[in-house]
Amino acid sequence: MATGEIRTLVIEKEFAHPPEKVWRALTQGALIKEWLMDNDFQPVVGHKFSFRATPVGTWSGVIESQVLVVEPNQKLSYSWGTLGVDTAVTWTLAATRTGTLLRMEQSGFGPEQDANYKGAKYGWTKFIGNMERVVGDLQ
Repeated sequence: MATGEIRTLVIEKEFAHPPEKVWRALTQGALIKEWLMDNDFQPVVGHKFSFRATPVGTWSGVIESQVLVVEPNQKLSYSWGTLGVDTAVTWTLAATRTGTLLRMEQSGFGPEQDANYKGAKYGWTKFIGNMERVVGDLQ
């Protein structure tokens, strides 16, 4: 990796559900808690909120965030600040013949943040798997 290079983590997953269902899992606090973490999220641009998990080591368990973009059933973005690393998470939904292609991008990992990048890749893969279960349970 070149010095000073900023990295973006990208994970894509196809869901056998319409974008409206996936959107609910991304934007309703009670559903977010089921697949990601406890939170006080509201899908309103500018809203400051926190994700909360069990503290681990030097991490307080709190991720400070702010909603950046809300385009219903299409795009959601928020800042993601933890362990001194400030990144942005962007979810993009695209309708397919059989459901929804969900794309998650977390951008802003600096060259010295390889461990954070690898941890995020592991975490988001797990979280998106949890989301698939939650979306599947929705009526």
